[in-house]
Amino acid sequence: MEAPGFITLLYVMYALPKQQGIESLPWANWTMAALFTIHYIYRALLAPLVLNPSMSPIHITVWASALIWQITNGLSLGGWLGGYGPTTVYDWAGRLYMIEVGLVIWGWGLLGNMYHDDDLREIRRGAGRRQKKEAEKTRKPVQSVDKVYMLPKNGLFHYILYPHYLCEWIEWTGFWMIGGWGCVPARSFVLNEIATMLPRAVQGRKWYVEKFGKDKVGNRKAVIPGLL
Repeated sequence: MEAPGFITLLYVMYALPKQQGIESLPWANWTMAALFTIHYIYRALLAPLVLNPSMSPIHITVWASALIWQITNGLSLGGWLGGYGPTTVYDWAGRLYMIEVGLVIWGWGLLGNMYHDDDLREIRRGAGRRQKKEAEKTRKPVQSVDKVYMLPKNGLFHYILYPHYLCEWIEWTGFWMIGGWGCVPARSFVLNEIATMLPRAVQGRKWYVEKFGKDKVGNRKAVIPGLL
């Protein structure tokens, strides 16, 4: 579902420079492409195929919407990086400090995203271990890992219920900084991420309150510590 995004971006960056008569793209263009690819190799390949103990079914409309978004985003970013944005090292002149800061922010955002994702996976893995022990006692095969809902408590889960969302926003804000505040595709990417994920986080907090009660949820906000 998410793999077409980075595949599209890389294809555009391969094909477009030839059409535009560009011999080679600057290293910063390929750096941004690499960051985008690393994120989605984790999200689209490693997480669902290797790391996640189980996957919930996805409605066809959600799958189709995500696919369209990924291709559109890949075309937009790929076009900017492949020939319609900076095409020489001189276009990046004087930007090294901003690129370095953006890289650090992107890296911490990605690590935070992965850390909190794994904390959620551990809930499912723990349920799987318990089911396996129970199956060994009863000598029955384990069918699948049942859905288990708990309130995670590690990291930013102390303060918000969707820290993996916040960390992803931080990650792509760093990506936007690398491209420059005038990089429209990167800015649109960040704003679209927030616009789609923020309502889910707010609605999700209401679900947590209904499921576990106000006392257990406590003062934890949805996605921004102390605010929202």
